[in-house]
Amino acid sequence: MTMGSNVSLAALSENVGSAIVSLGWSSPTGEGDADVSVLLLDGNGKVRSDADFYFYNNPVAADGSVQLLGKEPTGDGSQDRISFDLTAVPAEVERIVVAASRYEGARFGDLDDLKVTLADAVGESLLRFVIEDAGQVSAIIFGELYRRGEEWKFRAVGQGYESGLAGLATDFGVDIEDDEAESGTEATPEPPVSTPGTPPQATLEAVPAPRPPAAEEAAPKKRATRPRTAKKKVTPPRAPVKSLAENESWRQARLFPVSALKNDRDRETRATSVLLSMMAQVPRFGRRITAPFGAPSGRMETFTEVSLPHGDTPRRPDGVIRVERAGKLWTALVETKTNGNPLKSDQVQAYMDIAARRGYEAVITLSNDVALEGSPLVDVKIDRRRKHQVALWHLSWAEVAHQAQMLIRHEGVGNAARTWLLQDLLHYLQHDNSGCHGFQNMGAAWVPVRNGINDETLCHGDPRALEVVESWERLIRQVCLRLGGELGQKVLPAQRSRRGTDPGARRARLADQLCLEGRLQAELRVEGAPGLLAISADLRTAKLRTSVEIPAPEQGYPLTWAKRLIRRLAEAPADLHVETLVEGEAGGPRGTLERLRPEPGDLLPKDSSTRITGFRLSLFKSMGSGRGSAESGFIRSVDDAVHRFHTSVVAHLDGPASARTAAKERATV
Repeated sequence: MTMGSNVSLAALSENVGSAIVSLGWSSPTGEGDADVSVLLLDGNGKVRSDADFYFYNNPVAADGSVQLLGKEPTGDGSQDRISFDLTAVPAEVERIVVAASRYEGARFGDLDDLKVTLADAVGESLLRFVIEDAGQVSAIIFGELYRRGEEWKFRAVGQGYESGLAGLATDFGVDIEDDEAESGTEATPEPPVSTPGTPPQATLEAVPAPRPPAAEEAAPKKRATRPRTAKKKVTPPRAPVKSLAENESWRQARLFPVSALKNDRDRETRATSVLLSMMAQVPRFGRRITAPFGAPSGRMETFTEVSLPHGDTPRRPDGVIRVERAGKLWTALVETKTNGNPLKSDQVQAYMDIAARRGYEAVITLSNDVALEGSPLVDVKIDRRRKHQVALWHLSWAEVAHQAQMLIRHEGVGNAARTWLLQDLLHYLQHDNSGCHGFQNMGAAWVPVRNGINDETLCHGDPRALEVVESWERLIRQVCLRLGGELGQKVLPAQRSRRGTDPGARRARLADQLCLEGRLQAELRVEGAPGLLAISADLRTAKLRTSVEIPAPEQGYPLTWAKRLIRRLAEAPADLHVETLVEGEAGGPRGTLERLRPEPGDLLPKDSSTRITGFRLSLFKSMGSGRGSAESGFIRSVDDAVHRFHTSVVAHLDGPASARTAAKERATV
């Protein structure tokens, strides 16, 4: 069909008592989508009531005349289907408008292959209408079913609306309850924007007009609930739903079971298949994983156990990722390791050679280890004489879990089924038997270095100290990922510019400092926090210290500052140490929160002329001794200390830092 044309359904098929209308589109990025809606209109071109408006919050008609069937993937994108029982449509309904809408600034001009198809009761396709140029509109009427005597006809419309679903529905008499209405400001709906080239007969009569009351009644009626077109992201509830199990021994059925995993090979095969399938089925998740590796936005397919020729014996990489964009393919080979198994240089080298010969773009290694800047996990030789170069990237299982956590808890994927899939993936990754726990071992040098510091036998320049510093940096990066996933905010390691920008030289200086002072130190920048979150692990005293420095306010009196700070820390632990920072001195008055609560004035220096620059808040915790991630291990103790300090202290402080602190932190790389 062409825009504005119409056709009788009876002329196309004898089985038109019911029909399936499908709205389809594809997205160049693999993430674009839209939602369908249906309006039943009377002879005046208006809905009889708000119940005649069917969309994602009202998908089924009580009489069965309309039912939104939901989305399904197609070969070139996705489609949304609607079932119509035309024999059940009330006699006073003369037109049925079929539309779709987008949200959050998205436009239909960003989608490709916009089309509407209609099939009869036996599934035979009867008609097809393609919208060539949608333009920058956020809602479109694809077509309409309308009565002519005793028969139904279909008209191809293709009319666009800049005002979105709310404006479209309002034009047809639906009383929308959106933010403007709630705030008491009456929003004037914008007129529809016709797509250029639309013939006059394709334009619907949709002039905004107040809907007259059905009848004048003496007694006022209670106003019915109005439909809301504001679309919320689909995220799981914060509070867990009460289980229906009889006792705690019952285990919920999972899509990705871990009970059958007996060895490392099983774990690697299962983990690879689970991850790659989720990347293909949840486009937003797949895009978050592959975007840092230079992959384009487009249709993604993933494969496992692929056999590729390599000399006399073919190689079988754990997985392959392919992304199609504008007819071109981006391909990456995937090599996976679980538990503490290290990556093998010869394996990765073979995959790099295969990728170079076949014109693939990248090789991605995936393990529990965390890559460090300037310190590759595996050494491979790259033949610079080759015209086609292959990129080598590394991904930690902790980063995979972080991306899933961000989408589930904070950003949403806009679909309940995809949210459930990501939840099952995250449960699988966090299970003890999956082998996908992230960085979990401080290495063989941890115990000798710790003992050498206690015995004062660790010599300056000992290479084992550098190994511990590298493991500490990996641990800090993983702590940032976990905390950021919990908060839904950026958490990054901070490096002072005065320490230099060369990673190797910086780690060498930290190793020398470890030998001299016996401490490992790091700073985290948490988005919205008043200052950098500092972590110090003292191997001599086996104590962990987490702290944050709060700048003094620009205005006010010192006693007021102290009282306000103590009030904000009402929920903080009683053993929190509070220290006053003064200008030109090593430190000012200090004390525990338990002692300072009744007397905040004890934080003020005795000399009233002393200038207070800020306050330092610190918590101390015993340090785990083991090199692993067990309950008594060092890794677990650091993770727990950072989480406890942020949730019990930092989260209760004023968020934005002062201008003075912001200026100081600009030097942080």
